Amino acid sequence: MTTIAARLYHDGKAAQEIDLSKPIPHITRPNDFIWIGLHEPDDGALKRVQDHFGLHPLAVEDALDPKHLPKVDAYGDHLFLVIRTPQLAGDKIIYGNTAIFMGRQFIITVRHGSERSHSPVRDQLEATPWLLRQGADYVLHAILDFIVDGYGDLVDVMEEKVLVMEERAIDNFLRSAETSRIFMLRRELFRLQRILGPTEDLASRFINLELPQVDANIYPYMRDLLDHIRRLVYRVEGLRDTLTSVIETSGLLEQQRQGAITRQLAAWAAILAVPTAIAGIYGMNFAHMPELNWEYGYFLIVGVMASICLTLYVKFKRSGWL
Repeated sequence: MTTIAARLYHDGKAAQEIDLSKPIPHITRPNDFIWIGLHEPDDGALKRVQDHFGLHPLAVEDALDPKHLPKVDAYGDHLFLVIRTPQLAGDKIIYGNTAIFMGRQFIITVRHGSERSHSPVRDQLEATPWLLRQGADYVLHAILDFIVDGYGDLVDVMEEKVLVMEERAIDNFLRSAETSRIFMLRRELFRLQRILGPTEDLASRFINLELPQVDANIYPYMRDLLDHIRRLVYRVEGLRDTLTSVIETSGLLEQQRQGAITRQLAAWAAILAVPTAIAGIYGMNFAHMPELNWEYGYFLIVGVMASICLTLYVKFKRSGWL
């Protein structure tokens, strides 16, 4: 287990460092709360925290599962939340998990898989004690907002990738590798949609339900968080639609190009058919043929073939077939 930080806060200021290998201090003052951040804990380490704060065993079991979908559950005097944390590796999205236990005077985060630490959130809040003074539920919002901002950064990068693909599809033929990449990105965006759906439900529960574990003054912050998530949902849907249109546009452009090539081949075949037919007739070696023994017969026939070919070429050129 890695303990990122464990501190007791009094009136918005860090009052005491907590060593989890020793007994956790009990909170005696109403304005105090404990904030513990854990990374990849084992069940034994989490058991000590569970025993001290009275965490529900089902919630602890879910907190150790690195693949749980986003959710929020109420267990007596504390809430348990799970939210997925995305990270972009090339064109693939890798997901971690962050489980959060929150009561009136404590908040505990259990992070799995994500390399994006919550230390910036802690540093920012400790630098603004008048905000940290609002308690554990405000810390909860700050952590959720930090994670959702990570989704926004990821979607920004994905948008740039999709725009490049869209321009590439219009200007050039898509190669097999590029087509495979488009389908892979669509699959990743579909998975992202499946994660954002429960995440939106998680945030909406703070708006639509009365949760005694949080103060009413936190609801505007959660409403703002819900708006951020909904904008992400719309953006991801738009990216999926754009990738679909890229595939369709690429197919239409390829059909147009193939049609143009087919018309060109048909036009050249029509042009070459005339001299081929005339040359074929004169190659039959009949004794009585027009101008066969005339001194200028060869030049006459070649001139006729050239004139016909030139006339057909000009006509096809004007019609756009060549």
